Amino acid sequence: MTANGMINSIFDIELSAKPGKTYWVDGNREWREEFIYFLLVDRFHDDLARKPADQADRQPGFGNASQLRKICGGTLNGITQHLDYIRDLGCTAVWLSPVFENNAFSYHGYAIENYLNIDPRFGTKKDLEDLVEKAHGYDIKVFLDIVLHHSGDNWTYPGDDKYFYYQGAIFPFESWRSPELPVPIELRNPELYWRKGQIRNFDVYPETREGDFENLKSFKNDSSPEALLVQQILTKIHCYWIRETDIDGFRIDAVKHMGEETVSQFCSHVREYAYKLGKRNFFLFGEFVGPEEMFNRYIGPKTSVVVEDKAIYFGLNSVLDFPLYHILADVIRGVSKPERLIERYESLRKNALGRGEFGEFLVTFIDNHDQLGQVIKRRFGKEASENQIIAGIGFLLCALGTPCIYYGTEQGFEGSGEQDFNVREAMFSLENPELNALNKSCRIYQEIAALARVRKENAPLRFGRMYMRKLSVDGKNFILPTFEKCLLAFSRVLYDEEIIVAYNSSQNEEDAEYVLVDPMLNPQGSVFRFIYGDKGSVNVLLNEEGNRHFIKLKLGPAQFVVLTNGNTVG
Repeated sequence: MTANGMINSIFDIELSAKPGKTYWVDGNREWREEFIYFLLVDRFHDDLARKPADQADRQPGFGNASQLRKICGGTLNGITQHLDYIRDLGCTAVWLSPVFENNAFSYHGYAIENYLNIDPRFGTKKDLEDLVEKAHGYDIKVFLDIVLHHSGDNWTYPGDDKYFYYQGAIFPFESWRSPELPVPIELRNPELYWRKGQIRNFDVYPETREGDFENLKSFKNDSSPEALLVQQILTKIHCYWIRETDIDGFRIDAVKHMGEETVSQFCSHVREYAYKLGKRNFFLFGEFVGPEEMFNRYIGPKTSVVVEDKAIYFGLNSVLDFPLYHILADVIRGVSKPERLIERYESLRKNALGRGEFGEFLVTFIDNHDQLGQVIKRRFGKEASENQIIAGIGFLLCALGTPCIYYGTEQGFEGSGEQDFNVREAMFSLENPELNALNKSCRIYQEIAALARVRKENAPLRFGRMYMRKLSVDGKNFILPTFEKCLLAFSRVLYDEEIIVAYNSSQNEEDAEYVLVDPMLNPQGSVFRFIYGDKGSVNVLLNEEGNRHFIKLKLGPAQFVVLTNGNTVG
């Protein structure tokens, strides 16, 4: 421990439960019921008492390119003071970007230099504790974004030059950038790092696991003694933060750049520690940019492995659904045919039946802070109308998965450009100390909040089976939609209740079509009533042969609706 009382070694860490502390557990909500709000701590709100402009219109985020390259001034306390904004949107969990002390150049949090301290620019450990406590008072869970693959730019190669991955060559270590960093001091060991230079090809193994993320230095993550030591250090560090702050889960960065065994061991040990504190629903989800057959190996019991015949490890609860992210936005905007989206949801349906207790549902999203491989980064709102933004979040809330909204989407942010900072706007003005963008009067915000209430009040939208529905213009020939501008519909079925979700992807023309419904649940003469997007009800009809049951919907341009047959049991 240092002279100022800061801990700097894992041997200074206390992992027994805090005396007199009762750790918070929400035992009544499954992971798939959450509605997650993801924010960058530096960009959400600062410590100033600000107010939004009094308007119902969407607005751009704050900050120009020069400002967004650097720290903007958001703090943990700023989040705490505005948790009601997240609660009233209908969100039940908040995912914070990394909060540990970072390299001076880093505003985003992914360049960690001290794992045992909160970045002073964001606040203090007490500020994080207060945030979590107030969130729990609102029945909101708090997830921390964590980085296990690499540390910050804490040491140099010879000459402080850039080195690039080349056929697995190990390059010399030159020096630490600071005599006091990184922390804990156990990480001040050059043998714990691969030292193989920057990744050139992010899709080639072993380069993508062993190389550095630009100037961020990768840890060893194989089965070597050094890698196992790194894992022990990082596991103890993150258990410490559970103990200290009572957080409810981790989002793990760059999962595909670590082996399944490394990830599953970390998850299993963290989950076991959370159980010791009484936290039975600790949520572990990962970032995995890759095909489903790859990330399935990281999720749940199907990825359990035996290490020296001594233990079985269980992996992540879920991962972010990047395959859906890359498809859904263009279909909602009406610029892509829906076949791939239909295939994606069918794959999700099948996997939800086959993954078992862990990994049954993925974390779904339509907007993102990290758009690797994209020449031009852009918010979903960049080329989307208000109705399209509402429909995009509506799909997340009503379809399979655990929905996640990226901060600013609810205000219609439109950031775009060649760098990631272009889609990481501030929610508070960087010129006017009285103004923010936390506008509850914004139509997009209000409609998303309304959809979140519909989801909360209708169990099939959280627990029901999902089926894409065939459509017909004449009530005779039913097919799945195939055109860019079309009506899309799916069902969520739970016991005796069916909910129909439908959307017209045309911005300019109305669309009237027949939608198939479950014949066993919906006899002729029964009705579906609108619970979002329209009023009244529609009758269930039969074709002449009496073997097809359907309803007729007429939707205006970009109209999104939700209907139920009304057999609600809870």
